[in-house]
Amino acid sequence: MKKLILCLLLLLAASTGRAHVGSPGVTFEGNAGPYKLLVNITPPDVIPGTAAVTVFLEDALQGVQISAKPVYWSVGADGTPQADAATPSVTQPGAYEVKIWFMSVGTSSIEVIVNGPKGKASVIVPVMAVSTAKRSMPAGLGWGLFAMAVFLVVLMVTIISASTGDSQLSPGQQMDKPLRVRRFIGGLSGLVILMLILWGGWSWWTAAANNYNRYLYQPIQATTKVDAQTGVLTLSVDGNQLANIAQNWRMSVSRKMNYVVPDHGKLMHLFLIKAGDLDVFAHLHPRRVDSVTFVAKVPDMPAGRYFVYADITRLSGFAETIVDTLVIADKVSTTLATTLLPDRDDAYYISNPINSKTATRTGAAICGSPGIETKLNDGSTAVWMQNPGDQLKAGELTQLRFEILGPDRKPALLEPYMGMMAHAVILKDDGSVYIHLHPPGSFSMGSQKAMLDRLAQHTAWDKYLPSSTAFADSINRFMTKLDAMGETERNELLMADMPHKATGDTGHKAHQISFPYTFPQPGKYRIWVQAKRNGVILNSAFDATVK
Repeated sequence: MKKLILCLLLLLAASTGRAHVGSPGVTFEGNAGPYKLLVNITPPDVIPGTAAVTVFLEDALQGVQISAKPVYWSVGADGTPQADAATPSVTQPGAYEVKIWFMSVGTSSIEVIVNGPKGKASVIVPVMAVSTAKRSMPAGLGWGLFAMAVFLVVLMVTIISASTGDSQLSPGQQMDKPLRVRRFIGGLSGLVILMLILWGGWSWWTAAANNYNRYLYQPIQATTKVDAQTGVLTLSVDGNQLANIAQNWRMSVSRKMNYVVPDHGKLMHLFLIKAGDLDVFAHLHPRRVDSVTFVAKVPDMPAGRYFVYADITRLSGFAETIVDTLVIADKVSTTLATTLLPDRDDAYYISNPINSKTATRTGAAICGSPGIETKLNDGSTAVWMQNPGDQLKAGELTQLRFEILGPDRKPALLEPYMGMMAHAVILKDDGSVYIHLHPPGSFSMGSQKAMLDRLAQHTAWDKYLPSSTAFADSINRFMTKLDAMGETERNELLMADMPHKATGDTGHKAHQISFPYTFPQPGKYRIWVQAKRNGVILNSAFDATVK
């Protein structure tokens, strides 16, 4: 157990986290051995269902074969099916497409396999396989099936009635009263039996539908409150919802709160964004009090209603966002002393409202837009490297590229911020779409490493998992050591095995960052980009309209 916990701690400490609300697509930009890939996955919203997988190769190579298959954390390598071959896309030159079936809920992945002139290699891209929608039958099809059922019942009753009446007659014999009674009883008995069969089928179908509705995925709910005098925020997860989840063993294993693991050095990444204007943004890192309670010190935030998004990742690789809304009645003043201090990686940013280019709060920054730069808090600037005339379209994979320039207008040398070269948060103006992104994509590296470790173990999940209490205690001890580390030592640990370094080995220069993303819906969005320079966290924001 100690070896397993140590291995997972070292691997998962550097995870990037994949967390979202209303943005189910998964993007991956990285390597499968010698091949550089960009993978875009649209998971099914109903399980069982098919995921649409699109793979882009950076280099056009002859004789390349691409395939993919689902990988389930609950069963490991022993339950992995054969791969399906991808075919060249007819609409996207240079892309390969394939449909992959997901048959059960829980932590899953798509293994993309490339076989070409440079050899055979593969990469795991995590996907959370959960049912988020319900399918309805078209009215025409429903009435057609009903009419067919009535016809078949009448036909079957007629056959049964004839078999107990008319079939008993000899050639030329007339139907007498006893035979008519027998025919009637036979037909009635057949009708009763058929109705009982139909009732049983209807009951089974209703029970299956109710069970599906019961376990239809819902983000974990929490209650968030802030003491305006001390500035202490408390987030408490709904225990009743967790108890309901525990009745589904697959989801219970995936979503246990005792198995929360560090995600680029933090157990939780909590975002407070002022609803409506989106002009107040806080990125906090709460400390764990117990398995369902987290606390954090908030800055002097103005009163108002806030969206709450709290990202967590678990040992099973299941990453998700806990959601809530928070009303701060009075401006946080922190007049009363408290022993709870802000986390060194917390960030706070005030900008103009999303529908206005005029700042309404003192010291607020003005957000940028495609091709238009915005000033940062240390005098440097950030610019969205997109042609202002190019339209963003929902459902299309987009590279969001940004450039950071120093006060002297020269390229800025960025430093790791919690083991990442940059972070981004994207939010739709009504709060219905939220995602926390990083340069490698929207997938969770923690989930990826958890899946790779699981595939190496040929054991059942109940024997693979350590004790939840022992695991939580070990994580707490690890977090204490991590928080005590110096910045250089901590970054060396968090950036171990990262797919991107400050030298720009993924093709990005040290002052340029990009995030592959597919906007799921049209509308107005705000994009916050966070980086670090000279030990200072740089915050910027950009507004986008998606058609």
